Amino acid sequence: MAVLESNRLTAGPVMARFEAEFAAIHGCKFGLMCNSGTSAMHIALAALKEVYQWNDGDEVLVPALTFVATSNVVIYNGLKPVFVDVDPHYYTIDPSKIEKMITPRTRAIMPVHIGGQPCDMDPILAIAQRHNLRIIEDSAETMFVGDKGRSVGSFGDVGCFSTYAAHMITTGVGGLCTTNDPELIVVLKSLMNHGRDSIYLRIDDDQVEGRDIFEIADRRFSFVRLGHSFRATEMEAALGQAQLEERETLCAKRQEIVARLNKGLAPFQDELQLPQVRPGSEHSFMFYPLVIRNPAILRDDLIRFLENHSVETRYLLPLINQPVYQTLFGDLTLDYPVAARLNKTAFYIGCHPDMTDEDVEHVIECFGDYFRRSPTG
Repeated sequence: MAVLESNRLTAGPVMARFEAEFAAIHGCKFGLMCNSGTSAMHIALAALKEVYQWNDGDEVLVPALTFVATSNVVIYNGLKPVFVDVDPHYYTIDPSKIEKMITPRTRAIMPVHIGGQPCDMDPILAIAQRHNLRIIEDSAETMFVGDKGRSVGSFGDVGCFSTYAAHMITTGVGGLCTTNDPELIVVLKSLMNHGRDSIYLRIDDDQVEGRDIFEIADRRFSFVRLGHSFRATEMEAALGQAQLEERETLCAKRQEIVARLNKGLAPFQDELQLPQVRPGSEHSFMFYPLVIRNPAILRDDLIRFLENHSVETRYLLPLINQPVYQTLFGDLTLDYPVAARLNKTAFYIGCHPDMTDEDVEHVIECFGDYFRRSPTG
């Protein structure tokens, strides 16, 4: 209501506060709100490509299991995604598989913190340092947690988050970049605003003390690079600020739901691999991942049963088997056996904080009913 009463819908003081607080929570100096997590990744890559003078066709390492946006933005920036297989227990990029995929054209690694689980960042950082590679963290699904005491979003050159409806906090649509690099934040802001001259990116910029007003007016409509219209509004920022104030309650509710699911599904661990938390890491559980262990159980059969009983499901972020990626890159199944196996056996269910106790019990009962009726149960 304060935003509506202010008559200010373009980025303003509420967004500035949201950006600063979100960045600080994640151990960073600078935050930038945009209209989606995908946009955040897009401008992050574009900024690094400009600052470090990458060429079209240079390579970026991405996990072979992630949401399609991760590698899409690589392609849209004229770069080439090179896939790396994932860890079979935590589903994040496998550091032991990274170095063999590095070539003279490799420029960056995009580790993806999957579903609330941070990547194993220490070996990734060491590899990046050895090979002089940049790091863009896709942290769209993971907020407010860390690996070995350091927050997601603070490891790389840029961290990229999403505030889409399904994520840890929501602004309906939206995303954020975090960084500690003062040069990158200027380029990121410009890229988000059509490539505009950084002297005037928000309407408050003509009120900065000590600036020559004509210099601002002269450059106000100056565009210094190709950019995008990826801006968000004060309304989304107000939603984000309110959600940020509720984050501890929201996160605690997710952990409570996950604990109940873990207990309720424990009897079925011969059939299902339940989610695990990597030692030294935290987990914010955007969703609850499951992998079928028993080869006699067909994922399609289980999912059909759950969906018919009002338990909604999603496949666990298949990428290399997507039709468009098979067209672009061919059959990658043999090159990425862990991702290929998960594409056939993995899925996830919800653990959203708005789930009631009755909702959680219904989910547990549905799994029990399925395995009791199953010949393998």
